[in-house]
Amino acid sequence: MMNMNASGTSDALLEDLSEEMIIDQVGAELPEPVEPKPRRDLPQMMRKIPVTLTLEVGSARISLQDLMAIGPDSVVELDVQAGEPLIIKVNGTAIGRAEVVVAGENYGLKVIDLDGLNLDMMTP
Repeated sequence: MMNMNASGTSDALLEDLSEEMIIDQVGAELPEPVEPKPRRDLPQMMRKIPVTLTLEVGSARISLQDLMAIGPDSVVELDVQAGEPLIIKVNGTAIGRAEVVVAGENYGLKVIDLDGLNLDMMTP
């Protein structure tokens, strides 16, 4: 019989404790709401940041001995076939492919595709 009372007492204590916990949680003060920071138009700000656009023709892996032998009439074969699109890079990161064109008295690039640049993120 004593076990029943002890069991009944512990159940009652657990119920009281649960009710106190619920009251404490409900009655607890919430932290003051944080005022939202003013929204900045990041795409507009980013438009003024200068970047370096390059057109990578190709590359070649050579030994130091071959490098020392390069002179004014030397030809180094690159890893890109003639006529193949070249890689457009922005600050060293590939963003697409293009081909070389003549623009007035300068060389230019004609964009074939832009796979690595999300233009939607750049417009408001």
